[in-house]
Amino acid sequence: MRRSLTVLTAVLALAVSATASASGSGSLWTAGVPFANVVASTPTAGGGYPVPPGSTVPLAGTCRPGPFAANRSESWIAVKPGTEDLLGTSKFFFDKFSTFYMFYLGAYTVPKGTPVSNHQVQGYDCVSTGTQAMPPSWTDTTDPNVAFDTRGRAYQTTLPFNAFWDGTKLHPDGAIDVSYSDDLGRHWVKGNGGRDLEQAPNASAKQAGHVEDKQWVSVNHTPGNKFQDHVYAAWAVFNSDNTTKIRIAVSRDRGQTFSKAVTVTAPSQTGPANTYIYPSVDAAGDLYIAFGGFPVNRNRGPVTLWVSRSADDGVTFSPFVAAATVGTLPVDDLPNTTFRDGIVENFAASPTHPGHLYLTYEDWDGTQMDVKFTQSTNGGRTWSAPVVVNDNVDASGPTDQFQPSVAAGPSGAVAIAFYDRRAACPSDPSVLAADVGRGNFCIDTSLQAYKDSGAGAVPVGGNVRVSQFTWDPMNPAQHLGGIGQMACAGHSDPCTSRAFIGDYFGLAISATSIYGLFVSTHYPSGVTADEGGPVYYQQQVLSTVPRSAFGAQF
Repeated sequence: MRRSLTVLTAVLALAVSATASASGSGSLWTAGVPFANVVASTPTAGGGYPVPPGSTVPLAGTCRPGPFAANRSESWIAVKPGTEDLLGTSKFFFDKFSTFYMFYLGAYTVPKGTPVSNHQVQGYDCVSTGTQAMPPSWTDTTDPNVAFDTRGRAYQTTLPFNAFWDGTKLHPDGAIDVSYSDDLGRHWVKGNGGRDLEQAPNASAKQAGHVEDKQWVSVNHTPGNKFQDHVYAAWAVFNSDNTTKIRIAVSRDRGQTFSKAVTVTAPSQTGPANTYIYPSVDAAGDLYIAFGGFPVNRNRGPVTLWVSRSADDGVTFSPFVAAATVGTLPVDDLPNTTFRDGIVENFAASPTHPGHLYLTYEDWDGTQMDVKFTQSTNGGRTWSAPVVVNDNVDASGPTDQFQPSVAAGPSGAVAIAFYDRRAACPSDPSVLAADVGRGNFCIDTSLQAYKDSGAGAVPVGGNVRVSQFTWDPMNPAQHLGGIGQMACAGHSDPCTSRAFIGDYFGLAISATSIYGLFVSTHYPSGVTADEGGPVYYQQQVLSTVPRSAFGAQF
């Protein structure tokens, strides 16, 4: 605890706001707007699993209190309706065990746009549950998502699982739950009476079949609608025959109970493997789902993005409509670097215009990754021709723009944000010496604003940079206690598989601002590396862009 408090004090001193208004690195961004960056992640303490020396897996019954002062990969963010209060979520890697994929869900409490505290999401570890029994305690919890209802309750669909990678023993493999918070993420309660929405059978990591993953949440926050404050939890179930189906459950009493989960995908229509499910509710209170339909071998052949509508509170869905076809990487990582690329698409329905839907996705053409955008103004029955969102002009070879998020806010505001490799790696202490000057390597966050006045979303200006610093995805390359600190998509030290920066990041729009919550390794932590100097952990950066910067009508 003393170490955690020392680290907390050091990092709080670093979590200061930085404001920028220049167009970015030289003329790489053709437009510029004022924005503010602040480090939202600060160390906290909670419960988690260490990995014993010589092992790559935790041991059952060894959960203990410890610090969450390391990597914060992957995030989401939501605005409490009618306010500038924000709630963010991300993965909080436990202690020094990032390379072993040991993490839990955590929350960022951000009243009036100012981060004030971080909290482990309670109910999934031995400290907050008071027991080593599995369940209710689990070795990990994932994937961050969050949405508010009209009365300020925040919900997220959670995936607790057990990371006993050696597969020598049987354990409950995973579950789908929903947790909610009434105090902006400081405290969380399991919904559905504390019961799982769905739980996998006892299994080892070497057994295939019935694995839940890629879960998400949406809430009907349309005042006066007959389905107001109904909560929609959706997830994918991966089966041993390489097929994947999408499941959905609905709460009609603000998370206290949920309907029995039902399968909503039809493999005869959408293909054998369906995942990356995003539910969203439009201004009429209709529920839409968007997801990717993959071939059995997800790296062979294009992916189709499907959209469907439910006008009866998630009971039935309309025929699936193909909105776009996506080119995907033959392997999971982008050229040059080793980090795993993330989820293909992101989706939002308009809170202003009924039936207006916005779908963004990354598209690999065999040489580079671009961000594309398609939309519907008739409830998903037809879709516009996709357009490229990123406007970079690459003078020294192709660069990648990837992992887009889309948000729709009040008064027809729409925005797409994405990770962007158009700028070369700078020379500063947070960039590894070997990476300085490299192209298509280091990362910024770019934003494209749109306005939908009733006939569909149209661009407002060009891409703008909303990250103050370009960061190196190959950090943290430092060690702590002899263990590498890279966030790893595998479970070994050193990280011999793909590094992990997260599969997506958060974007939200309020009445006054656009908010992004994304990763950066630019900011030094308060943790001293074995090599001396700070560990450059992945931190979550909150970027605030005033809507007024895009003109009075935006």
